[in-house]
Amino acid sequence: MKEPNPLKQPLAKLTLTLGLCLAATSASADLLDDVKERGVLNVGTEFHFAPFAYLDAGQQSGLNLELMERVGSELGVSINWIDLPWSSVLPGLEAGNYDFVAGPAMITQERKLRYNFTLPIADATVAILKRADDDSIQTPEDISGKAAGGGRGTAQLEQLKAFAAELPEPPTITEYVDYSQTYADLAAGRIDAVANSLPNIAYTATLRPMFEVVQPPFGQPAYFGYMARNDEESASLVEAINEVLFSMHEDGSLSELQTKWFGAPMDIPSEDFEPEI
Repeated sequence: MKEPNPLKQPLAKLTLTLGLCLAATSASADLLDDVKERGVLNVGTEFHFAPFAYLDAGQQSGLNLELMERVGSELGVSINWIDLPWSSVLPGLEAGNYDFVAGPAMITQERKLRYNFTLPIADATVAILKRADDDSIQTPEDISGKAAGGGRGTAQLEQLKAFAAELPEPPTITEYVDYSQTYADLAAGRIDAVANSLPNIAYTATLRPMFEVVQPPFGQPAYFGYMARNDEESASLVEAINEVLFSMHEDGSLSELQTKWFGAPMDIPSEDFEPEI
């Protein structure tokens, strides 16, 4: 009988041990468990997207803050916010730099293939914001041949580009790092219109009467949601947050937040849905 090679036995045992450890790690990999164990949910966002998230006298404010405080309370964890330019938020999620994104982001078919979205939290239909004294823009189509702006890396910008391509003379479109810059250029007359979701520009027009929303919205009906990575590890976290959101639908607290930040409650789905865009 051939004697076993004593040099190979430790290596074989080490390989088996490592395999078992990796299998155990894979079996127990669960983001919700990790978050609860550390007591902190790390959330990526952008603080230049009022009224969802913005800085008021240097302090974070907006619907995201209040809604995620409810989520943190229900899960028994604190919320650690990571503020980044929007164009960096989703790549940071994919890189594992944080657990979750409460941008929020418009739910689209393309994004649903890459990310695990929560239930919708607000309407996201895209419309035009103009200067109130600019009588040359009465309908969305009137931006033809003018200068418009949108947020870099946003679904709103993509809808603006698609809409612009159908106009007789496509507007010149400038991409901005954040919407604060688009509103500043609109006020200064460097651009004629800003495309953003209706809740955002309606809120901006309320705070700054020099602006006016152009009705009706030009975009396809859409909704905002939060998201995590589209993997098995993150599924439990999204499911737990959806349970909180559904309970907020049921007890009316989500409508109360929408009324506080948008002026009225919104008719949004309380279950998963397939976007048309």
